Amino acid sequence: MGAGMAGMIWVLEVLALVLVFAIGFVLAVVALLYVVDRLQTGDAVRRNYPVIGRFRHLFTALGEFFRQYFFAMDREELPFNRAQRDWVERAASGQGNTVAFGSTRNLAVVGTPIFVNAAFPPLDNQYASTDPLVIGAGARAPYEAKSIFNISGMSYGALSRPAVTALSMGAKKAGIWMNTGEGGLSPWHLEGGADIVFQIGTAKYGVRDADGKLSDDKLREVAAHPQVKMFELKLAQGAKPGKGGILPAAKVNAEIAAIRGIPEGQASMSPNRHEEIDDWGDLLDTIARIREVTGKPVGFKTVVGSLEPLAELFDLIVHRGAGCAPDFITLDGGEGGTGAAPMPLIDLVGMPIREALPYICDLRDQRGLHDRIRLVASGKLVNPGDVAWALAAGADFVTNARGFMFSLGCIQALKCNRNTCPTGITTHDPNLHKGLVPEAKCDKVAQYADCMTHEVETIAHSVGVAEPRQMRRRHVRLVQGDGRSIPMNELFPSYSPRPEG
Repeated sequence: MGAGMAGMIWVLEVLALVLVFAIGFVLAVVALLYVVDRLQTGDAVRRNYPVIGRFRHLFTALGEFFRQYFFAMDREELPFNRAQRDWVERAASGQGNTVAFGSTRNLAVVGTPIFVNAAFPPLDNQYASTDPLVIGAGARAPYEAKSIFNISGMSYGALSRPAVTALSMGAKKAGIWMNTGEGGLSPWHLEGGADIVFQIGTAKYGVRDADGKLSDDKLREVAAHPQVKMFELKLAQGAKPGKGGILPAAKVNAEIAAIRGIPEGQASMSPNRHEEIDDWGDLLDTIARIREVTGKPVGFKTVVGSLEPLAELFDLIVHRGAGCAPDFITLDGGEGGTGAAPMPLIDLVGMPIREALPYICDLRDQRGLHDRIRLVASGKLVNPGDVAWALAAGADFVTNARGFMFSLGCIQALKCNRNTCPTGITTHDPNLHKGLVPEAKCDKVAQYADCMTHEVETIAHSVGVAEPRQMRRRHVRLVQGDGRSIPMNELFPSYSPRPEG
């Protein structure tokens, strides 16, 4: 027998031996798992079907992935479907946002808005740019807001350092404002030079004294930053009305703890409401206090549960005088999002923005407060049709958070509350930050905002007006249960003093 043949036999013998050991090892592991599964009492499936029952957990975990990438149709997925996310991705990339062949949207779904195209729309030279709108004309430092579309509240803590930095830089490029969220003002909000709306949550992060109360001195410190243009008192947000903010302990590092004024490594749990605000009178008093101390416009953010309480607020404003009114009201819909919230609140509590906005607009306008109080619409308004609808319904501005997260590269992995976000947006793991480069992502933020404005203007021109804020409810039809559509102004008769476009 030649040396070559002997060597081959030796190799085969070694491979056979390795295979025997591998099979033995696998059998030993299976036997061990069998015993463990039979003895444990926490999982009935594994106890009844040892080893095999473990695949159920694996397939359940993988199911989310396969549905998103392979099985869900373009318009099926929630909370945002592929068609919505793809539009944001194309807009943020600066690509042409045209599509071919035909719409994939089911126009028979109840509530679908259909915009009423004009027989003779304005020519290209008859378009008008959207003029800046002043908020808080009576404040010592009114804010001239340039854009109809802006960044909603996202805290540093819920978002990572590179994500906040990229948003700040992108907001500056696009000329839009950026809301801090309730987590306080970080250096990364200021990094890009954008206009800032400072949100005061129920825990008063960033403006609290040693006892957790609202501090006038801290308010003055924040207001001294020239980038801080307004203050927003957060009463509630759409994803969790009646529940305070939740930041898991894994995200509370030393820097975030210092910014918020809380212990490091402990979960940050905000009260479910402002302890010192028991009624609308207290709210107006608090708004007046913040406006007097800071000199900046002050408004509040809330979610509508029923109309009667807001009617009481507007009646109280009329009784006290328009000077006591908030400079703006941000309406968040029950479909709003967050990094962490109990499922019953996310799913079941709060009026959707498409119902709440027209009603609250009318309550305000009926009392002659249209020019005194600006309305900001928020809640899942990520595409041009959503923003155009809100402006036609009566909003002065629209803010959005998750659309801007998509512009940063969010893939809707639904891991915002686990500190394991694969795109580096909602995690503080430095190893995951490497994929999010602010200097590159800021361009995508700005391009998304710019494309949104451009395409909302395109809708406005199609319905026959020169610019978006001239759209009215009569320019939108809403699909009904019988398949017909009716004008929105028939469902929600407008009391607005705005001249017809």
